[in-house]
Amino acid sequence: MSSATDIPPNQKARAMSRSLILGGMLAGIMLILALVSFVWTPFDHAVMNIPDKMQPPNAVHWLGTDHFGRDILSMVMVGARTSLAVACLSVGIGMSLGVPLGLAAAAMRGSWLDEMIMRGNDLVFAFPSLVIAILITAVFGPSAANAIIAIGIFNIPVFARVARGGSLSLWAREFILAARVAGKSRARISVEHILPNISNLLIVQGTIQFSLGILAEASLSYIGLGAQPPTPSWGRMLAEAQTMVSLAPHLAIVPGLAIILTVVGLNLLGDGLRDRFDPRLLEGRA
Repeated sequence: MSSATDIPPNQKARAMSRSLILGGMLAGIMLILALVSFVWTPFDHAVMNIPDKMQPPNAVHWLGTDHFGRDILSMVMVGARTSLAVACLSVGIGMSLGVPLGLAAAAMRGSWLDEMIMRGNDLVFAFPSLVIAILITAVFGPSAANAIIAIGIFNIPVFARVARGGSLSLWAREFILAARVAGKSRARISVEHILPNISNLLIVQGTIQFSLGILAEASLSYIGLGAQPPTPSWGRMLAEAQTMVSLAPHLAIVPGLAIILTVVGLNLLGDGLRDRFDPRLLEGRA
């Protein structure tokens, strides 16, 4: 009986390529829609046209209209811009703060600094992004900016753990020992030698957190804590459609599919990148 480990490396590489290509295509389509929305949409997403409300998909409105007569395709395009921007900025916050913390913790393993950073990460992990968002919006009010901050704060310990875990195994390697003998400081070694060698881990984790950021933004918008009207959001489109699903199911199906396709595409892209950087597959292709 063969096992998963018996699969030849070339077959794994082909499966990896399919995931990478399919994921890149799905994520790329949503990115193109978001970028195009800056210069063109079929209709103005904020203009209400009550006589045309709740139309099914047709030759004029390709994805139909909502209960205010707004073009759903235009709203999905601008909503893609909102979702991708929130996810991208929140991942940027998590990576820019979490990676240095993880590198510092690994460089000072066993010290009070390492202990303080990791216990701080545990404290943040105790509060999901939704709870953090509720706390932030209770003070500053609901907005896309506050959603970015909430999701970004939750991403910090994720990247800190990945950076620390990837760095620890490298500190015992010969080239790191040689750099220390040459008189380089721990900070310089972390930037010049450790960071480039864990960049593949950070890229893969960034892709995964990007997809989770899409879901988090949709969840926050669904309960009214994300982007506020008149800015379209996939999550708020779902919330507005929930009472009219029986009358116009396309109101919920379209934004739901947009979320699903984007998240699936990013997950496939992350799987493909993870396999792409797998040293066992790299040896098999050599």
